[in-house]
Amino acid sequence: MSGSRDAPAERSARPGRRARAAATAAILLAGACGGLIGYALVDVSCSGDCGWQLGVGTLTGAVVCAAGVAIVASLTLRAMSEWREAPRGARSPLAPRRSRRLR
Repeated sequence: MSGSRDAPAERSARPGRRARAAATAAILLAGACGGLIGYALVDVSCSGDCGWQLGVGTLTGAVVCAAGVAIVASLTLRAMSEWREAPRGARSPLAPRRSRRLR
């Protein structure tokens, strides 16, 4: 038998459970708030029987707000995983370079 050694555990780039749960909660909350805003906007601007307009306003507001927060949450989770992946003490690509003086 060739002595097989256990490979070192690889770190996952997947965000943690709490981070994913917080992102999901933020998306759902934004969708609910967007739906309320869409409903209120149509309710204020429409007179008479506005049943389907209220529904369209509510749905549009919810989808637009949830999609916007989903994009921001996705980018945030990616950034968190990249920060966690970078080794400590590594130089940031945005850090200014130090000039070396000749003596």
